[in-house]
Amino acid sequence: MRNRQDLRPAGSAKALLDDLNVEQRRAVTHAEGPLLVLAGAGTGKTRVITRRIAHLLSRGVSAKAVLAVTFTNKAAREMRERVAALVDPSVARDPTVSTFHSFCVRVLRRHAEAAGLSPTFTLCDESDQLAAVKGALRELRIAEASVHPNAALSRISLFKNRGVSADRALDEASDDFEELVARAYAAYEAHLRRTRTVDFDDLLVRTERLLARDAKARDLLQDRFRHLLVDEYQDTNGPQYEILRHLAGKRRNVCVVGDDDQSIYGWRGADVRKILNFERDFPDATVIRLETNYRSTQTILDAANAVIRHNRSRHEKTLRAPAGPGEPVRTFQLEDEEHEAELVVEEIAQLVRQGKARLGDFAILFRTQTQPRVFEARLRAARIPYELVGGMSFFDRKEVRDLLAYVRLAVNPDDEAAFLRMVNVPPRGVGKGTLDRVVEFATREGISAGAAFERAEGVSPQAVEAVRGFRRALAEVSRKAGLVSAIRELLVAVTYAAELERCYPDAITRQARVAAVEEVLNLAENYARRTPRATLEGFLEEVALATEGPEEEKERSRDVVALMTLHSAKGLEFPCVYLVGAEEGLLPHRKSIEVDRVEEERRLMYVGITRARFRLTITRAKSRAKYGRREACLPSRFLLELKSLSENPS
Repeated sequence: MRNRQDLRPAGSAKALLDDLNVEQRRAVTHAEGPLLVLAGAGTGKTRVITRRIAHLLSRGVSAKAVLAVTFTNKAAREMRERVAALVDPSVARDPTVSTFHSFCVRVLRRHAEAAGLSPTFTLCDESDQLAAVKGALRELRIAEASVHPNAALSRISLFKNRGVSADRALDEASDDFEELVARAYAAYEAHLRRTRTVDFDDLLVRTERLLARDAKARDLLQDRFRHLLVDEYQDTNGPQYEILRHLAGKRRNVCVVGDDDQSIYGWRGADVRKILNFERDFPDATVIRLETNYRSTQTILDAANAVIRHNRSRHEKTLRAPAGPGEPVRTFQLEDEEHEAELVVEEIAQLVRQGKARLGDFAILFRTQTQPRVFEARLRAARIPYELVGGMSFFDRKEVRDLLAYVRLAVNPDDEAAFLRMVNVPPRGVGKGTLDRVVEFATREGISAGAAFERAEGVSPQAVEAVRGFRRALAEVSRKAGLVSAIRELLVAVTYAAELERCYPDAITRQARVAAVEEVLNLAENYARRTPRATLEGFLEEVALATEGPEEEKERSRDVVALMTLHSAKGLEFPCVYLVGAEEGLLPHRKSIEVDRVEEERRLMYVGITRARFRLTITRAKSRAKYGRREACLPSRFLLELKSLSENPS
């Protein structure tokens, strides 16, 4: 939660320290050299990192010499706002505070040639990545039944995060599936090179490679950024760690803040060993533990401590609460998932009816995406408004993706994913058979599909002329001055209004689609207003980076019950939390048990417990429907680990 005291300007270095506890003050005032701040849940890590930035500036460190990186746009935005409230307005914008990916984009734009990139490279989002993987599988004639595109994309991302090339992945493949994925990886990489696009993993990998191989670029960045601060260090992957190591150089003024007990993204490449081995990598590091939790009651923290202490690979920490003991943690055993949902929803309704809580005070946390269905049905039946966090993003809407694809083509005519999406929207007489022949020719010749239209065999003159006119119109738009006016002219040039008329004859539905297009124009206008020399390229970058993280959630202001996965709940807090489905096979998840990743599942349980401020209820079902059959469920081992601390009032 944002602290009021962090919003007041600080007149002196002393004012920055007045309301900090002893450990926080030590972390903020640490002078030179490596620093590891182990910040348990709710212990004020954001306050520490922002106060440390302000304290460095108060000691005379140049604001331009400070680089602070984190993992989500929301976290970076909050950090910037807090720093701005603590320092002189004249320097508030000078420290570089951003996500890893935003920082890497800036580095690669500046050193594109040295990084082996076209200066006009475009970013490829998750949807485009999936389309590219599907194309790679088709090219290799690999059926989706053998290798699902999502599984292949996830594996490719892990390969990149672990520094494994396509060739090495193929050499190390141990079965047919791994060999097929490795071949798809190689074809996917070829697609990115051909279309001058990079994915989010490439931003990290290419920046790390640039810093490792180009002494000039490395020295330039080391000379500028003399103090590095890293938030959520437990989520760091291999390339991110190497980037920090290169930037730290000989000064080694690296302050990392994180909690190994909240490292829950191993499936996405995060490597908990980076925070566990920090003292080995920086032998003279100072280690400070933040263990005073300002969020939860002691009873809730006792439950969290009881569970997490069973992990062997961790830094020892014990959370304590100045708030006092509070209510006992409650655990319920229910007959099945229907009874589980009934209990939770009825309790929420009763507490709200009695005026003891608001709907927005409640969160229902679950391990898997299938669990909320029964809770949604119960909430609807009780007419209780709720929000399923992680639904469709505005940027996933068809018309928004269409417009952004047009803009990407105007910037980069070789962007194949955008070209194939929009070349026949509205219809231009370019059929699927034509596109298949063109893509096959383009792949064989190592050129983009757009360029291949002029040369491929079996393409009708009418289709060639239609595509030529389409590409010419986009090229003209790319030369227009004025960001918003250029996008408006683009919409006219491709007759997108006619496409909306064709697809949505219903006036109300069509107006909603038009409104989404107008909202993109509003985003462009806002970007242009705050950005000198705004360009189409810069706008695309802004949009892509604004949607980079799966944990990016909108600020919740509506008074509704929140339903979310445990992964989505990290960083949030609620007065009342229901942690549901505490069963073997669900939490810990069956797949994690099979691959010996129970410690990460235990950290996930710890994260769920520490989201609660005053009231925590943990439920489990004795049986649950799975794959159309009812199966008996065993209580989660994590329930057994906190059994002596909990109270079951039923």
